[in-house]
Formats: sequence, structure tokens, C-alpha cells
Amino acid sequence: MTPDELVAAALSVAEEGLAAGEQPIGAVVALGDEIVGRAYTQEKALGRRLVHADLLAMLEADAALGWRSRPHPLRLAVNLEPCLMCMGTAMALGVREVYFGLASPSDGGAAAIAAWHSDPATPWFAAPLVTGGIRRDESRELFRRWCATVPDSPARRWAQTLADPT
Repeated sequence: MTPDELVAAALSVAEEGLAAGEQPIGAVVALGDEIVGRAYTQEKALGRRLVHADLLAMLEADAALGWRSRPHPLRLAVNLEPCLMCMGTAMALGVREVYFGLASPSDGGAAAIAAWHSDPATPWFAAPLVTGGIRRDESRELFRRWCATVPDSPARRWAQTLADPT
């Protein structure tokens, strides 16, 4: 799967989240061309904060793969730039490439990963290659649609900065 196809898959999962009343954030984890983890953010459904789409998708992939040998590197695609927690989780899981649609300037982790200095003694904890801006406008439109359906709140005001970055 190409990076564009992976982010398209993440957008599809984000649409599911939007339909469920959640913030429209979706993620997929791929091993080669097989999606081994997929999830949308579930803060509303689970009443918890640490249930980010990318984290949940990586937990699903980890449960499916375990410690077995992997014939291909893992790739993560999210329609919104992963936060620092999720970037760290990606490193711990062994994700080698991260693709995202829309930058999240207030809480995205791409800059921290770009500054990461990998240690040769721990090659399994290396910073992934991060590429953003894939299908950015589609992701932005999802946030616009979500903002139009929810009452004013800190989360809505944050999402509004993503939907209308002026």
C-alpha cells in the first residue's frame, strides 16, 4: 500500500469515528500491504483520555503480531499528526514509517521525533521516518464537520484551529 492509500484507510476509520460521535481521528497500522491494526479515537465512548486512535491501532497490531518475526517494517497512518505519546509508542512498537494528513501544531510530536538521536545500542527504539500533509484537506474537512455538530468546549475550540487554521 502506498502512503496515500494508508492515509485514505485512516480517513475511512476516522469517518467511522465521526459517525459514532467521536472526534474524527482514525489510524491504521500496516505490515506490508496488510492492515494489522485500525482504530478511531474513543474518548467519548470510553470516558477516558488515553484512547487515541493511533495508540489503539498500535495496541491492536501489537496483540496481533506479538514478538513474532516481521517480514516487513511496520507503518502507521493517521489522519492527524500523532502526539508525542503516540510517537513514543510507535518507536517502542518498531514502526519505521509514520504518515499523517493534518499537522497538529499545538500537540503534534513530529518535531520531537525529527530531533530524536537514536542510540546504536538500542536499534529497536529508533525514530521513524515521518511524512505529513497526505490528504490534508480531507482531514481538515472531517474536523469542520465534527465542529459543526458539537457544542462549544475546549476540544471543539482546539479542533476549530485544525479546521480553520487562520
